[in-house]
Amino acid sequence: MPRSEPTSLPITTGLRRLLVGIIILFLLLLLFLPRQSQEWLGQVGGPVAMILEGPLQGVSSIQNSAKETWSQYIAHQQVWEENQRLKVEIQKLQGEQNRLREQAILDRDFEKLSMYQTTAPMTTLYARIIGRNVSNWYRAVVIDKGASDGVHVEMGVITNAGVVGRVVRVNPTTSIVLLLSDPNVAITGMIQASRDEGIIQGTPQGNIHMKYLPPLSPVQVGDAVVTSGLTEDFPRGLHIGHIKQVTKAATDLFQSGEVTPIVDFSKLEGVLVVTSFQPAISTEASSSAGTLPSP
Repeated sequence: MPRSEPTSLPITTGLRRLLVGIIILFLLLLLFLPRQSQEWLGQVGGPVAMILEGPLQGVSSIQNSAKETWSQYIAHQQVWEENQRLKVEIQKLQGEQNRLREQAILDRDFEKLSMYQTTAPMTTLYARIIGRNVSNWYRAVVIDKGASDGVHVEMGVITNAGVVGRVVRVNPTTSIVLLLSDPNVAITGMIQASRDEGIIQGTPQGNIHMKYLPPLSPVQVGDAVVTSGLTEDFPRGLHIGHIKQVTKAATDLFQSGEVTPIVDFSKLEGVLVVTSFQPAISTEASSSAGTLPSP
């Protein structure tokens, strides 16, 4: 029968143990055998040690390489976990930064309205906008103040820039405000330069018109439009906007103009509800007024 070529066995842990055992046996024989035998075994052991040195070094190299690879894997795993932790921390910090930035914007808006409150010749109530409805049916916002805060239907709503609209519905803690661009809102206005009066009213398209201007009024594009103060919703002189276009057909008895509002209704954050045409009395003034001077 043909001879089968011997196959080379991989170096395993069992082979390594066998080689180590042979070396240990060789060392024991050198210790306990007579000198002549030790000399003979020393001569024989030299070539054997040279033969065994290569496989042992190979096994040791494999072990060192495996240890180094495992150490690198552990280090990479720790770096990956640290990166994940830092990503989560960065996301938290970015969220907190965005919240603080938004709060700073709201605080600036509130500060402007608060400063206007202290100088305005009327009493107002600060309210935040918590809802918005701009559709083909009506244009309105919801504020976070209601009947429990002293808000009533028909009260005017403004900002430090000018007129916003009118309260049309009041709940215990919220109210609905129709914007000046809604066709269901109509207030009296006045051309500031000529003092000619008319009716300010919204349109279904969201524009604002000034109707019933006198036919001989010298109204011009760019003229400022303010409240006339003839109704109970707004005091006199609050800014509404500017005349954008003037129209008068040959058959019309009155002139009309399109008004560009001074307030950007789409960017409202907070408003002021006009609760009284009289200025608010400060706490310090009221306390001093109610206290008799000491003798």
